[in-house]
Amino acid sequence: MRYVAAYLLAALGGNENPEAKDIKKILDSVGIEADDTRLDKVISELKGKNVNEVITTGYGKLASMPAGGAVAAVASSAAGGAGGAAAPAAAEEKKEEKKEESEESDDDMGFGLFD
Repeated sequence: MRYVAAYLLAALGGNENPEAKDIKKILDSVGIEADDTRLDKVISELKGKNVNEVITTGYGKLASMPAGGAVAAVASSAAGGAGGAAAPAAAEEKKEEKKEESEESDDDMGFGLFD
């Protein structure tokens, strides 16, 4: 990621086709030693591409990926649409979780970590 970030910094700074020495200079300025194989990989993948177009394409790909919050939102809206039946089930799950936690705390049989 640091190589991509350095490449983007160089590109946004006006250098449309940064070379390895440009990226190494940026990385050296913050105390990072560059790995030539990774650096060459980033340069070869981005060479000749417009950085703004690559970023725009990346946004499109990220938008199609499901996120944890989106799944929870869909699940909660589905539960709300199902009526009141989902609410008691959620309450039961919470009670069971609390019961399991109390049983786990008894596993130490009264001994502390530093006894």
